[in-house]
Amino acid sequence: MTDSSGSPRGQQHIDDSEFLEIARDPALARLLRKQLETLAEGRSGKVLAEMASEVLAGRIGLREAVRVGAYDEALTSAAGKFQEGWDNMTEFERSEAEKEGSRVLSQQQEEIDQERLSQNPSGTRNGDFRGGNRHSSKGWSLY
Repeated sequence: MTDSSGSPRGQQHIDDSEFLEIARDPALARLLRKQLETLAEGRSGKVLAEMASEVLAGRIGLREAVRVGAYDEALTSAAGKFQEGWDNMTEFERSEAEKEGSRVLSQQQEEIDQERLSQNPSGTRNGDFRGGNRHSSKGWSLY
């Protein structure tokens, strides 16, 4: 049985914010999480499914996971297959794939923007009515 996040009931499921340090962009972090969810479904093999499940459950960080021998081997093999497929594409096919990637990234950013807007319709960030970063000391003083 699963909970509302799609995780098996009782298991933690991490969100996009866990990947911001690696991705450095909210839309890329979301895509990374979604790709891990796809890997966890097992279409790329049991080893990558296990790795993705462990990362998504918060039992291991992504950086630590790629240092595990079996996970590293499976990722290296998958990356090699991807590279081979990319190398076999024509320039036109590569260009189309790049355009599709840009489109998907823009779509993810729009989704994030809509979620933020629906969570905070006033347009201000949570906890900061000046519109700045919540953890910023701007506009605050002890004296």
